[in-house]
Amino acid sequence: MKKSIIAVLVALALAVPAFAQQTNSTSQGTTQAAPAPTKADAATGKDPLQPDTHEGFWGKLNPFARKKYVQRQTSPIRDRVNELDELTAANGKMIKDVDSRAQQGIQLASNKANEADQHAIDAGNRASAAQQTATQATTRLTTVEQVVGNIDQYTPSTQTEIRFKPGQSVLSKAAKDALDEMATPLKSQRGYIVEVQGFSSGKGQTAIQNSQKMAESVVRYLVLNHDIPVYRIYLVGMGNAPTQATTTGDGKTKRTNGGRVEISLLKNNLDQLASGSSAAPASQGQQQEPPK
Repeated sequence: MKKSIIAVLVALALAVPAFAQQTNSTSQGTTQAAPAPTKADAATGKDPLQPDTHEGFWGKLNPFARKKYVQRQTSPIRDRVNELDELTAANGKMIKDVDSRAQQGIQLASNKANEADQHAIDAGNRASAAQQTATQATTRLTTVEQVVGNIDQYTPSTQTEIRFKPGQSVLSKAAKDALDEMATPLKSQRGYIVEVQGFSSGKGQTAIQNSQKMAESVVRYLVLNHDIPVYRIYLVGMGNAPTQATTTGDGKTKRTNGGRVEISLLKNNLDQLASGSSAAPASQGQQQEPPK
């Protein structure tokens, strides 16, 4: 009886590992139905690690495994992990290099864009200055054309009358003061002429000669005391010829005693042209200042 019990126990002990091995092989058969990973699916470009299908007496779990056995089993895994770490580090370095080059390219493009904007602003300023200069040149040309067209057109500016006693041609102090007041501003002016007309009482050639002498005394004073060029003075002795000042409203001539000289200052636009030309270079000099 005891022998039969021992035999049954031994049979059960032998049947347990066999049953475990059969269950393991069945589960492996079902999981291997999925497609096995290839070399292209691996990050390292190597074949994936294959599970150890060798089973000993204890199957996958060996309660009596030694340290060397464990190290031998885990060594391929450590190698693959190290390879993955190296690959990750290399990829990170490559990403940093690409990012650095991209940042440099963006900065360079930004600098080029700013430089192009500055050139565009400078070009716009120069174009505006050129347009303003062209406008000034057009205005000046128009002024010159007007002046040239009216070069011989003189308009009365001021008029002075000098009185003489009968039979005299000497200037009085009041006459000199009147001539000084009229002639002093002419030293800085251009484009003017002085018209001197002498009138005298009497008749015929005698009146003409007397009026000529009075007019000459006025011209002599202007030339010697105010340096007025002779070519700017036009003198004529009118004698007792009637003028608007000596004609009444009914058309009759009013007779005057003694003599008189009428001095008329006539101007054209040359003085205006000279003042415009002196102001233009100063304004152009301010406009053409380079941008800072």
